Amino acid sequence: MIQFQNLTKVFRLKGQRNTVLDNVNMTFPTGRSVALLGRNGAGKSTLLKMIAGTMDPTSGKIVSTGTISWPVGFAGSFHLDLTGAQNTRFIARIYGVETDALVEFVQDFANLGKHFHQPLFSYSSGMKSRLAFGVSMGISFDTYLVDEVTSVGDAAFRDKSSELFNARMQNSGSIVVSHSPSMVRRLCDAAAVLEQGRITYYDDLEEGIEHHERNMKG
Repeated sequence: MIQFQNLTKVFRLKGQRNTVLDNVNMTFPTGRSVALLGRNGAGKSTLLKMIAGTMDPTSGKIVSTGTISWPVGFAGSFHLDLTGAQNTRFIARIYGVETDALVEFVQDFANLGKHFHQPLFSYSSGMKSRLAFGVSMGISFDTYLVDEVTSVGDAAFRDKSSELFNARMQNSGSIVVSHSPSMVRRLCDAAAVLEQGRITYYDDLEEGIEHHERNMKG
């Protein structure tokens, strides 16, 4: 369960006030895979960062039960001078999981070959994303936060990513940001539409997609 209590987020730039969340009160139920839909700039990634705890709200709070991942596939916290394997071990220690098991999982899944033992400054953006997705999925969380990650890589890797994600969803929930209706339908069973600082939650995924598509045409 993830609950927003009077949640507000305001950005101020050059004297302009942009409210992306306006006193929102809502609960995302335990175990649901929720598609977070909205126009570009609506604040979807901002909301994910607040749920993850990497960005503070302007006011209000987020209350949750269970463990929550960082945004899946996010490589920004990796150390560029460390190898993929060293970064994986470091994250394993932070989250209290068995280091060798996580390294083995990520090495097999990300399929980076010799690059897994080379420093990240030598990685392409796609290689960093594959490493980040493998590390994220290699740790068990009650809720996974996903921001367009399964669009990374070639078709085979995308298929493998979706298969692994769906396996994790047998025991977990998620909040997924994606602009792809097919991906949303493949990964999610509920929807939340973010529009002008408000969120509308739908138990029926198709109703949420229809709402979002009306917004995009308007």
